[in-house]
Amino acid sequence: MATKSLYGVALALRLRLPYEPGMATLPRTRDRSREFDIVLWGATGFTGRLVAEYLVRNYLGGEAGLRLALAGRNKAKLEEVANEVGAPQLPLLIGDSFDADSLNAIAAKAEVLITTVGPYAKYGAEIVAACVRNGTDYCDLTGETNFILAMIDAHEDEAKRTGARIVHCCGYDSIPSDLGTLMVQEAFKRRHGGYASQVKMASVQMRGGPSGGTIASMFNMVDELKENPGLRKIMGNPYALNPKGVRGPDKGDQTGARFDKDLDMWTGAFIMAGINTRVVRRSHALMGLPWGEDFRYSEVTGTGKGVKGWSRAASIGIGMVAFMGSAALPFTRSFVEKRLPSPGEGPSKEVRENGAFKTLLVALGNGQAERAVVADQRDPGYGSTAVMLSEAAICLALEGARLSSEGGILTPATAMGMRLVERLRAAGLTFEVQS
Repeated sequence: MATKSLYGVALALRLRLPYEPGMATLPRTRDRSREFDIVLWGATGFTGRLVAEYLVRNYLGGEAGLRLALAGRNKAKLEEVANEVGAPQLPLLIGDSFDADSLNAIAAKAEVLITTVGPYAKYGAEIVAACVRNGTDYCDLTGETNFILAMIDAHEDEAKRTGARIVHCCGYDSIPSDLGTLMVQEAFKRRHGGYASQVKMASVQMRGGPSGGTIASMFNMVDELKENPGLRKIMGNPYALNPKGVRGPDKGDQTGARFDKDLDMWTGAFIMAGINTRVVRRSHALMGLPWGEDFRYSEVTGTGKGVKGWSRAASIGIGMVAFMGSAALPFTRSFVEKRLPSPGEGPSKEVRENGAFKTLLVALGNGQAERAVVADQRDPGYGSTAVMLSEAAICLALEGARLSSEGGILTPATAMGMRLVERLRAAGLTFEVQS
């Protein structure tokens, strides 16, 4: 695509005709009448292969009778993936991230389209546009605030019209945060008769291999900021993803070391707070502010007690600043890139299976507190993320007609809510409110 700026892309997409002959019948009916329940776009990438493997192992040929197709640019590589996951009979669809016609043809055949092709700011705009035009439900793994904002600006109104549920952030960022907050708030209301006015989240364990896709997205975000310095103000806005005019009392994300008495530990910056907090606040706004206009939400890394806890908390912020600084400077960028995985690369099966994450949440209000845990005994960036993304797509595809959500640029909590929590529990993740 010739347009360099993501916001230029958003404007170009907004100017497209919303419907063209040959697309899926609109408004959509969600009766599984389309050719495929799920089309997996990007199946030949590292994460895409894990998603394909999970869907084939758990849903293909079972009671659900899942109709799955793999999609990408290269037929030979798609055939290789189909054989690797033990399903050589899977239909294969060919397209290109920048070819609107091929993406329209693919989206029109799907109840739900999954995409694992990132950085999304580079490769994701046309596939979202195709899903919106065709009323096709969609889920991805992006953690790119700038990309989501561009998609909101370009497609919110049309997605509501066509019925397309566009659900970003269906992986480790931001399902534990978004659905964890929803879960603990529902428990708080059941036990205390109203919602908490504040939720705090702390990541206390995150063990696994680094994500090449996430790193590439971070590098791309640095490049976007250099090209358009005005994005810095948008990225720093704690309510950047909220509907216009809907704000609250939250300020910037924590950067230094603090002892949090509610969490009873030292805390430092959390690298994913910049996206997760915005997603949770968007969920609250889209739900109509049920937790109150003054609801506050924050995320940190929990580092423990004592001098060791303080030292770890302080070092996190320093490390994050150093990484972002090295990514911005050409003479250090290449050095860093050579030592980190590239997109499509990831950890071994052993590393993924030995990974784990644990997230603590505390809901506070009216002198009461409720605590919750979201956790998994799989690598968060790949093993657990593949499960989260797959189950989100399955929820949309197989339970779509029973979900109360309508079309729009949604979040996991507003699109699927507690139905997805139950699916993730059944898949082995922990979503637990502590008594």
